[in-house]
Amino acid sequence: MVASEHIPEILLVDDEELLLEILQDYLEDEPYNLSTASDGQIAIDMLTAEPDKYDVVLLDRMMPNLDGLSALKQIKANPDLSSIPVILQTAMASKENILEGMDAGAFYYLTKPFEEENLRRIIATAVKDRINYLDLLDKTEESRKVLGMMQSGSFQFKTLEEGRLLATKLSSATDDPNKVVLGLSELIINAIEHGNAGVTYDEKTALVDAGNWEQTVNERIAAAENEGKFVNIDFKRYGQSATFIITDCGDGFDWKDYMQMSPERGGDNHGRGIAMANMFSFSKVEYQGKGNIVKVVVGDELDIEN
Repeated sequence: MVASEHIPEILLVDDEELLLEILQDYLEDEPYNLSTASDGQIAIDMLTAEPDKYDVVLLDRMMPNLDGLSALKQIKANPDLSSIPVILQTAMASKENILEGMDAGAFYYLTKPFEEENLRRIIATAVKDRINYLDLLDKTEESRKVLGMMQSGSFQFKTLEEGRLLATKLSSATDDPNKVVLGLSELIINAIEHGNAGVTYDEKTALVDAGNWEQTVNERIAAAENEGKFVNIDFKRYGQSATFIITDCGDGFDWKDYMQMSPERGGDNHGRGIAMANMFSFSKVEYQGKGNIVKVVVGDELDIEN
């Protein structure tokens, strides 16, 4: 498991020394270790030399030698680095610029000038997501050998804790659990919080800011009116490929706006889970009916069709 005494390591990348000093001043009272790099290539060299060291990268877009967007693409193309949340910060704030950064895999797109509190909030969210992911990986490794032999199964669960546990176990039944576990856990959480607990997008934004999102979801799931609501997952393996079908008891939603990264949500404290699952975890994500059923494919869909 991730050690409780683990101190998150943040890599700050900017070619302007003054801005690096300002960023360090903003974060000096936070419980992080801070490292710095003066351009994208130096950052890539540091990351590849110690791929397990860094938890979050704050990356300036406009730099000499290797610009931030190119560095971001290299990070996301490297299997050892691709899961690290990267916050792209820049004065290039057009919709096209933001979308370009999000499509390249930016966890957040932070536009200059930004407030100190906003920077702290975004980094804290990225750190939390990173630690949760590392914890999922630890739990996945515990059961990989056994569940790698599973060919099919049907599962029913109710709580966030149960959902996360099941995501780690079921991802172990695939050939690339480290990639699958991130997307599977995001879709499971979405089914619980939005589907069964009825937490809206704007409501979650406020709850995350207040620090009581998980408590609220757990309270709603336990409420009498939600007593009979569960999430169901059906799993099947086909050679090197697999499918998961996740069904919740909610009223569904318009999923189309969430399948890709959105410039409008670039600075929000959540809202990337479905897009991350679609872009990085699965070869196919397909919502069905009113949106309370989602089918995902791992590997080559032709193996499944045949």
